[in-house]
Amino acid sequence: MILGLILLLSIVLLFLAVALATIIDYKPPDREILKPNEKLLSHQVNIDRVTVMSWNIGYAGLGEQMDFFYDGGNQVRPKHSYYDESFEGIKTFLEKSDTIDFILLQEVDKKAHRSYRDNQVEKINNSLSNYQSVFAKNYDVLFVPLPVNNPMGRVLAGMMSLSKYKATTSERISFPGNFSWPKSIFMLDRCFIIQRFLTKNEKILTLINTHNSAFDDGSLREQQLDLLRQTAIEEYARGNYVIIGGDWNQNPPGFDASLIQNGDLSGKNDLPNVPDDFMPPGWKWASDVKVPTNRDVSQPYQKGITSTTILDYFLVSPNIQTLNIESIDLGFKYSDHNPVVMEVLLGED
Repeated sequence: MILGLILLLSIVLLFLAVALATIIDYKPPDREILKPNEKLLSHQVNIDRVTVMSWNIGYAGLGEQMDFFYDGGNQVRPKHSYYDESFEGIKTFLEKSDTIDFILLQEVDKKAHRSYRDNQVEKINNSLSNYQSVFAKNYDVLFVPLPVNNPMGRVLAGMMSLSKYKATTSERISFPGNFSWPKSIFMLDRCFIIQRFLTKNEKILTLINTHNSAFDDGSLREQQLDLLRQTAIEEYARGNYVIIGGDWNQNPPGFDASLIQNGDLSGKNDLPNVPDDFMPPGWKWASDVKVPTNRDVSQPYQKGITSTTILDYFLVSPNIQTLNIESIDLGFKYSDHNPVVMEVLLGED
């Protein structure tokens, strides 16, 4: 009798939790203007050679000692001291990288149980005082109930784009599609950040920060790639320079795992490549094939044992020359991703 009542109460509470989550589910608009923090920066990109870094910082919760329950591991969040150590390492690396013109970050927490409600956006802004930044929400859930014995809880997180120049426009663009209900109310609402900057030759540099879907059957990633392609082609048709960078959650075109040469195991092959004919002729993909950018998080990281792959890279338009691309081998010390830095020359077709 008592067990039956407990079971019934549990079912009722679960139903009420799902009903409440459905009512308050974050439903972002298709397009949203982002307001940057005000900094006294130049309104013009006054150089031809620019550098861009992309890094999924994994909310400082997926450092080398961590696994993750949703990928086959057991852990939900790090110990507080280990979180502090990881986030401090991320901030220190970013501070040492402050010569880079544009920084694209993914998985940045603003208020989340998994990162001890630390406002990472504010702290990164304080550390990088010579950058303008925008933040785009892509994960806003009052309570994630999984795993049942240790729920992830509150999550408010998103993406940050930082620049040494003032953008003329900054927008959050929602990706189409989502998981079916009720899974959708507890998952990310994926998007990309698009910014435009005036260059010294009076042209526009369009910079896109993307974080594409994981954990789907491929249909969501396909829709997201279609929107990115359409956006990139339209921007280029206007005469703009176009750079897209971020965590694509699939391998670049022509990816060959055997080319990884830094001692990591190149065995994380559960994701497809972006199709070779994804973009028209002249568009260029930039990735460092020698160093992986992502590791398997079903277990803590062990070099040469943990499988790795490349998910973080760039796409540039035909009027841009790629000068250098380098994945920084941090050994996944602070995140399950390594940062990638690219140098390009803004030129003419």
